[in-house]
Amino acid sequence: MPLLVVQNHGLYHLSCVLLVLSILSVNVIGQACMNYGETSPSNASSCLCPPGFGGATCAQPGCGGTIFDGYHRSLAQPSSGFANLTASDCTCESGWGGVGCNVCTASSACQVGYAAVNGNASTTSGLDGQVGLNDTIVCNTAPAVWAAGELSCQVNNPTLEALYPLGSTLNILRTLNGSLSPLHNTSGTLLSPSTSSSIYAQLMYAGVEQFFCTASPCTQTLSNSTTTGSSGNTASSTWTCQNLSCSCIKDATFCGGVPVSNLTTTISGLTGTLVVACDSTNTCHFQQDTINSVFGSQGLSMEGCVFGECVTQAVIDTTNATSSAAATSGGTELSGGVIAGLVIVGAIIAFGLAFIAWGWYVQRAAKKLPFNGGQSGGISVRWSDISYIVQSPKSSPYSLISKSSIRGGKIILDSVSGSIESGQLMAILGPSGAGKTTLVELIAGKTKSGQYTGSITFPPYAPGRRPRVAFVPQSDILPSMLTVREALTFAASLRLPESLPASSKAALVSTVISKLGLDGIAETRIGATDGTGRGISGGEARRVSIGLELVSCPDVLVCDEPTSGLDSVSAFKIVKVLKELAREGGVTVSHQGSHGHRKGVAVICSVHQPSSRLYHTFDSVYLLSNGRALYSGPGGLAPTQYFKHVREGGGAGADILPYEEGYNVADYLLDIASESPDISSMPLDNNAIGETTRSVRSEEKADREEDVEALLSKQNLAQGMYVATFLTQLQVLCGREWKVLKRDKTLFFAHVCVACVLGIFCGGLYYQANFTIAGFQARIGCIFFMGSLIAFSSLSALYNIVEIRPLFLRERSNWYYSPTAWLLSRLIFDVIPLRIIPTITVCTITYWMAGLANDAVHFFKFIFVIVLYTLVMTLFNFLLGTLFRNGGIAILLSALSALYQMTFAGFFVHLASIPPVLRWLQWLCPLKYTLEAISINEVGSGLMINDTLQGVPVHISATLIMQLLFGFGLNNYYRDVLVLFAFIAVFGVAVVAVVWLRVRERR
Repeated sequence: MPLLVVQNHGLYHLSCVLLVLSILSVNVIGQACMNYGETSPSNASSCLCPPGFGGATCAQPGCGGTIFDGYHRSLAQPSSGFANLTASDCTCESGWGGVGCNVCTASSACQVGYAAVNGNASTTSGLDGQVGLNDTIVCNTAPAVWAAGELSCQVNNPTLEALYPLGSTLNILRTLNGSLSPLHNTSGTLLSPSTSSSIYAQLMYAGVEQFFCTASPCTQTLSNSTTTGSSGNTASSTWTCQNLSCSCIKDATFCGGVPVSNLTTTISGLTGTLVVACDSTNTCHFQQDTINSVFGSQGLSMEGCVFGECVTQAVIDTTNATSSAAATSGGTELSGGVIAGLVIVGAIIAFGLAFIAWGWYVQRAAKKLPFNGGQSGGISVRWSDISYIVQSPKSSPYSLISKSSIRGGKIILDSVSGSIESGQLMAILGPSGAGKTTLVELIAGKTKSGQYTGSITFPPYAPGRRPRVAFVPQSDILPSMLTVREALTFAASLRLPESLPASSKAALVSTVISKLGLDGIAETRIGATDGTGRGISGGEARRVSIGLELVSCPDVLVCDEPTSGLDSVSAFKIVKVLKELAREGGVTVSHQGSHGHRKGVAVICSVHQPSSRLYHTFDSVYLLSNGRALYSGPGGLAPTQYFKHVREGGGAGADILPYEEGYNVADYLLDIASESPDISSMPLDNNAIGETTRSVRSEEKADREEDVEALLSKQNLAQGMYVATFLTQLQVLCGREWKVLKRDKTLFFAHVCVACVLGIFCGGLYYQANFTIAGFQARIGCIFFMGSLIAFSSLSALYNIVEIRPLFLRERSNWYYSPTAWLLSRLIFDVIPLRIIPTITVCTITYWMAGLANDAVHFFKFIFVIVLYTLVMTLFNFLLGTLFRNGGIAILLSALSALYQMTFAGFFVHLASIPPVLRWLQWLCPLKYTLEAISINEVGSGLMINDTLQGVPVHISATLIMQLLFGFGLNNYYRDVLVLFAFIAVFGVAVVAVVWLRVRERR
């Protein structure tokens, strides 16, 4: 029993505490101020309310009366739990209008209302210290605000009206400086906390307040302002406020009263910057990021706006004098993205100008250098114990990455030695696979994939130094669209010093043409040497190949099977020319012409099965068999005598076939090399030479001593360096590309014509896309189609690289130009005429036919992004074309990359719905950034969707549809542009690196 008494006593005290807490909570809730009112300092149970509201919690809008009435103003009475202006049947007094009667329409209304409350009190308290002021209260009905002004607008949006069919009104109090307003001292009225600039806004639906917002601080921007009086004629006023905050009135129609369309979360999420822009057509726009994404870039449109501000004429007069300059400025500041873009473009232009200036300076300095290397020849060749081994293929997968070793390789050359004096013509004979091509390539200094030992010297040059050694390969790789003279001039321009005048180079080219017997075809196009469009014969093409090397004034000329594939007459002409070059030396170049004794040039040729007449043209013969030298000495019948002596000596040589009179000596030597591989190598005998060779060598021997110093000083034409400066290389290459483009018009016109046809097709397919949801999807589909078209059409850039690669390899191996100069020339004359111009053509036709954003700014932003993507895909295909020797593999990878981009661009699949394990691939997709940037550009033009869904009208911004359907970010345009620039930079650097490191001749 006592325990029960104690328990009852404790419950009694607990119930008392709960009762007190409930009473306190009711009082606190009852004292909470709505519409951002503040608790009155003089009465904690009441609130100071913004003009137009009253009641204990500022929840009741004014009903009749004036805004000067303060606490004493009549208020709308609650109906169904909410104060309702419509149900209260409120009527405005004369001179007042707007929902709630807060907007003055006549100056007399302001004067009567103020006098009724304040009597004769001063209305210029905020202008203390100034005399002679006009304190007459006027009504400012312009959009501009001088102190604190009201506006009331009708919200007419089809989508909102479909959901909420009754009338919606937005009332906004804009306070610029509350201390200058006559309302400042009105009892019970709050203009702005701490007298800072602010905005108070309330949305009324069917006379009931739904939600209220505030934002502070604010700035006002005026345009075309000439206001000097009360009414004024300000064209527009834009208020930009920070720290937006909105509150929903619980269970109001917008905020849960209709559960299906509860906007509480959306309204409470309105934050950030608020812009209220009004113009002279009584139209205002309520702008905020979320609102703009739904209703368009102009935000929520409000019509039928009325403006009213009771303000003294003194405030207008004094404020107008200090704000007119700023108010009349209609300009806008550049955004950070635009500034960054301008900085990038300016940096690129500055770098280009600096590069051109530097190139011009270097070029000019090169032209002033003295020319001291005009004469060629007088150089012998010695090779000693040359062995060359190629690594045999291994079955192990590690052989793909492991370094090759000599052990287990195939021997191509086995300790061969030999020599040739200047003025001699040597034939290197041997059956297929004997090592002829390998030997001449090693003498010419070509890069080989195997490993070799031994030494190659060029007396009188010191070991390790090389003279100018020219190499003519088996195949004739020539520029098909140039004439013979143009091809030789091209080589002379790049391989002769810039200090040599152009007239001297032209004279040298003419001399080479005459020496090679090419006068009759000098102005004939070379044509394709593969038989698909030949302009000159095979023999003539071979002589042109020799001429390309002669213009560089070589000291040694090496030819790999110059007679292969030619008839006997053409072959003899080639060898006869080589014989003359060996005897008479190469061409002589100087400012004054040819003077003094010409030194002979050592000419080495690998020959496969020459005729008897051709064989006897050679001064010396070098016979190879399975990589071993069987004979090295004079030509003619001397080899037969040597092998007769070997046969008579017995041993392995006893099996050598005897020579039959009249039989072709070359065929006899090939028979020996093919059928007698066990014959020991012949010792090098430099004294066993014919009379002709001896006379030539004796002639030059007298001059050798005095020429050594001159030979060692020929720095202008040194082997292994670029003779021409970079700017000259670029100029000469661009000149050749321009000639090719002018003469081969099919590729350019094919691209342009196809672009026109595809533009008309695509434009017709999406012709004048409407403003429905389906029409918007068609717009994005049109953009996606153009991006995909660019991705696939850029495959031709890859084919062009694959096609021109052999010519580049030959010219680079002979030090014509640097890879960077070649890439720049390709970029100029491939990208601009074959990529950018067709792309702009197809996209321009499609753009206007499809009815995309109809203004110049958005059109050029669209073209800008398209051109960037074109550069990205062109450089990507350049990279594939240079990275892979097999064009089929490169084309396959390019096509697969295009399909990958189409998948992750965001058109076929929503980016947010991609599984996380694959979602990262979208960041490596250039088409994704292109599609997103152009889509943002399109919706950024103010594109609105006007559609009907199941009878409900839809009038919303295309931005919302873009985000829902594709997941694109609204503010990502400049980010996407910078990412495309990054792709261009990465692919450009990669192409340069690959060309420098991988695209080089390897034999």
